[in-house]
Amino acid sequence: MHNVLKKSICNILLLTAISSPALAVESPKQYKLRDFFGKPERSFFRLSPDGKSLGFMQPYERRDNLHVMPLSLDGKTPDFTQAKRLTAETERDIAGFFWKGNDHILYVKDFGGDENFHVVSVDVQNGKATDLTPFPKIRASVVDDLLDDPDHVLVQLNKRDPKVFDVYRIDVRTGKSTLVAENPGNISSWLTDHEGNLRIATTTDGVNTSILYRVSEKDPFTTVLTTDFRTSVDPMFFTFDNKSLYALSNRGRDKTALVILDPINGKESKPIFEHQDVDLDGASYSRKRKVLTSVSYDTQKKQRHFFDQETNALFATLRKKLPGFEVAIQNENLAEDTFIVAAYNDRTPGTRYVYSMKSDTLTKLGEINPRINPADMAPMNAVTYTTRDGLKIDGYLTVPVNSTGKNLPVIINPHGGPWVRDSWGFNPEIQFLANRGYAVFQMNYRGSTGYGRAFWEKSFKQWGKTMQDDITDGVKWLIKKGIADPKRIGIYGASYGGYATLAGVAFTPDLYAAAVDYVGVANLFTFMKTIPPYWTPYLKMMHEMVGDPDQDTKLLNAASPVFHVDKIKAPLFIAQGANDPRVNKDESDQMVEALRKRGVVVQYMVKDNEGHGFHNEENQFDFYGAMEAFFRKYLHVD
Repeated sequence: MHNVLKKSICNILLLTAISSPALAVESPKQYKLRDFFGKPERSFFRLSPDGKSLGFMQPYERRDNLHVMPLSLDGKTPDFTQAKRLTAETERDIAGFFWKGNDHILYVKDFGGDENFHVVSVDVQNGKATDLTPFPKIRASVVDDLLDDPDHVLVQLNKRDPKVFDVYRIDVRTGKSTLVAENPGNISSWLTDHEGNLRIATTTDGVNTSILYRVSEKDPFTTVLTTDFRTSVDPMFFTFDNKSLYALSNRGRDKTALVILDPINGKESKPIFEHQDVDLDGASYSRKRKVLTSVSYDTQKKQRHFFDQETNALFATLRKKLPGFEVAIQNENLAEDTFIVAAYNDRTPGTRYVYSMKSDTLTKLGEINPRINPADMAPMNAVTYTTRDGLKIDGYLTVPVNSTGKNLPVIINPHGGPWVRDSWGFNPEIQFLANRGYAVFQMNYRGSTGYGRAFWEKSFKQWGKTMQDDITDGVKWLIKKGIADPKRIGIYGASYGGYATLAGVAFTPDLYAAAVDYVGVANLFTFMKTIPPYWTPYLKMMHEMVGDPDQDTKLLNAASPVFHVDKIKAPLFIAQGANDPRVNKDESDQMVEALRKRGVVVQYMVKDNEGHGFHNEENQFDFYGAMEAFFRKYLHVD
């Protein structure tokens, strides 16, 4: 089942243990920090197209590197001592990989967290690595892996102009490249048909999006339709005759639905499937059988609707074999009879298996984190509360194991983005904090995606205003319910979550006793000026969604925490990557300087070899160790 995920601009149920006053509450086992954030022994398993070999990540010199081995589907865990290491990356983990034919593997890497990714090809037999995009200060990504062409791959990169991406067909053995499509300057994405022909392009002028189509690669592109950025018409993949498109669209409706789009006249079919409460976020198909298989969406948990009986039966079989777990298919061979299966839940990242449809057997590949017993972890419970202006907000509350569920120290954890959402599942940060005795509260404030257009649009020009009120109202709800000890509430977030952290202590200074800002925005003026060049086409949209530095000066001034440090009382810990291309280091520098001038306690951690978040294991250990000590000191948790 080939999966295509939707692109985007990156009833309270408290199952707590209530103890009798006459009985002592047994403290849960406290695990070491490294037990949560240490690397898996092995991870990211992927099958070769013929299903005879297995590729996976395994640490070498503290970095995740590529390994391969023959695969036998005899139901026994493979002998990983027979594996061969293909790469020797020592500066940073390999960010991801896929098989290209049975003889090559392609992976992506950046340098020091700058997000200028290169695509590298490795010969499985001799380990020879070829950088397919060996150019300075470029960002490359795969447009189509061209499964039917064993020698080539389509890659987009911005070597001609850092703001735009052209498409090249590159030989994975030699690195020789041929220009397939030159970007005239406004194309933001490309899409191929099922034969690998580049036939769809999406353009933007910052606020309006157009879908372009051509009959063949010899023909010019023509405009199919144009919508403003509030309307989403997102082509997923071609129908199997390569004449129309499956698309996720909210044209004329609030929630995205799956439709068929006619690329000649831009007309849509009636919805093939839609959900009344949430957007659809992905669609899948069988490449072998040429049928639409499922769509996915997120309510309190990830859900699927099946169109295909064979796929429905496959998932039913896996759920029966793996009770108590959510299951996901991560990869399959070309014959679509052998699958990499993930089994997970909110208390464990779970185990990975190979499932053979022929023999109906599961072969265990390994646990992602065997260091932690799931029984010692805390359930992640879905909750709902209402804001001061009557908006329903969904969230998740994780309460420490064996706690009373009352008068707890709480960490408020707003997500980044901001135009993404939190979802149910295992999160090592959340479980680490819960294991240290904190309740952790996550909320999908207005603007979080998946809840329809109207909910998203309520966030426009509301940074530090109603978006922040949603977080504040969630905290007050926790206090009213008796869950949170009002004197021991901390806030921690990354990226936009870091901004919300700074805004929280600046605009509601009496609410929080301590705060941790991780690569967060402090000054909306400088943030707009330091975005990566390839984000430039979206700047007008950002001005409409966040604010225009020239026309909305008062708005952005009022919403930028750096200009309100005089109100901050809570101690702050700020962490920043020196090479961050999204939130420039200057954002954190400004905040630290302003706070120190006022004498506010601020702890500052900068990692010179990191970007937007810390990825190297030793840096993660430093950060989480410092955060643990910081919250323990200021929230007075033993």
